[in-house]
Amino acid sequence: MDFEHVLVVGAGQMGGGIAQIVAQSGRHVSLYDPYPGAIDRGLGTMRKSLEKLAEKGGADPEDVLGRVAPVEEIVPAALMIEAVVEDLDTKAEVFRQADETLPAEAVLASNTSSIPITSLASVTERPDRVIGMHFFNPVPVLKLVEVVRGSETADETATAIVSLAEDLGKTPAVANDFPGFVSNRILMPFINEAVWALHDGVAEPEAIDTIAKLGFAHPMGPLALADLIGLDTCVAIMEVLHDGLGDPKYAPCPLLRQYVQAGRLGRKSGRGFYAYD
Repeated sequence: MDFEHVLVVGAGQMGGGIAQIVAQSGRHVSLYDPYPGAIDRGLGTMRKSLEKLAEKGGADPEDVLGRVAPVEEIVPAALMIEAVVEDLDTKAEVFRQADETLPAEAVLASNTSSIPITSLASVTERPDRVIGMHFFNPVPVLKLVEVVRGSETADETATAIVSLAEDLGKTPAVANDFPGFVSNRILMPFINEAVWALHDGVAEPEAIDTIAKLGFAHPMGPLALADLIGLDTCVAIMEVLHDGLGDPKYAPCPLLRQYVQAGRLGRKSGRGFYAYD
């Protein structure tokens, strides 16, 4: 499949990173985000990232950014990668619009970290060409792409997306469509249990994260990682796990919900388990 033109929907932390690496591969990117100022912020973040990479011998930032074209609506492309908020209704509407606009042979991919790919495929007329392409934050740095097959994803689609991930310099790992897939079925209960340890007064955030980093050789503690991901996103993923698997062990810790209700979403709001400038 020819993916020389890619539509990225969502210019936030994940969408901007995806647009960057696709453009770095020499492909042309149409970047769409309906929120005012989102694309400008995304392009600014990309420029900073590319300038750092250029200092280490990376591509000329102007060359890469020259392949990223802001658009005001969903436009035809060979591949769409959706990276909007982790909400089923919002993502489903993007997939409906993309299904109406993109050519019949185009592939529709989602960067969702937990929402069933089969649910997104069900709102389209091309379920065989719908797939999950779950990148990890920060996208330009982390190598993994979790490729998630829906119940009707064709072998041809999966093979093409695996090949694309490799061409983007990533390591693809294929998973089937279960709540949380592999990554978040393992990661989110780990984060949630760390929040329970804080909730129960077992230790302070710094101690919990230090134990995880030094005891488990993790580069980042679970509470700091939750702040990076976004506490609202963590709650959303835990709710998908809880609803999809029906096990009370996946229910979000009350303290996690409380922080979200208070607007303490992590790095993006300036405060989560830690405070940020």
